[in-house]
Amino acid sequence: MFAQFLTPAYLPFAVTFAVMLGIGLIEAIGLGLGQLDLDAGIGADADGAGGVLDWLGLGGTLPILIWLTSLLGCVTIAGIALQQGAAALTGAPLPWGGALAGALALGTLANTLAARGLARVMPGYETTVIRTDELLRMRGTILEGTARRGMPARAKVIDRHGQAHVVMVEPHDDGDAIAAGETALLVRREGGIFLALPDRGSIFTAL
Repeated sequence: MFAQFLTPAYLPFAVTFAVMLGIGLIEAIGLGLGQLDLDAGIGADADGAGGVLDWLGLGGTLPILIWLTSLLGCVTIAGIALQQGAAALTGAPLPWGGALAGALALGTLANTLAARGLARVMPGYETTVIRTDELLRMRGTILEGTARRGMPARAKVIDRHGQAHVVMVEPHDDGDAIAAGETALLVRREGGIFLALPDRGSIFTAL
């Protein structure tokens, strides 16, 4: 079966399966590091577009990576089922292009049901999502290396919900350095980098 999975007729579904596993690994690593707030979402100004997102399962509380993993799984299963069915009926699988088109259509339909089911078992996700700027005036702990101006380091920040975020941090002042294990107050953001004051008993510790 594994060798058959690598034939041209099944290769698109081997790819979708591999990508699904990769995204699942990213999700598992993310659970260990804490939720990464990428400050990105899906929105629509038009009334009709919001309905399409709801129909696809993207208009609710389901994280986009989980939705995409579910879609890839549905496409993989639909593609294998199509090729197995075609082989049973005609003696040969469908050409990969036609099988992929059919699997995308069937997989998307199946994923609308799967996404709604997954969203129902994740009722608390939306309540713990915050915008990146809400991390300002919170303290982060440098995870590794030393943060210097122009040389950011990864820091872990716990938000008001108790959720962990991993962000890139540089000292606010040119002469400062924040070593691994030290804490700092996030005071400003420039793009994806937070500027922080090292928490070394200065007057801002009372804030």
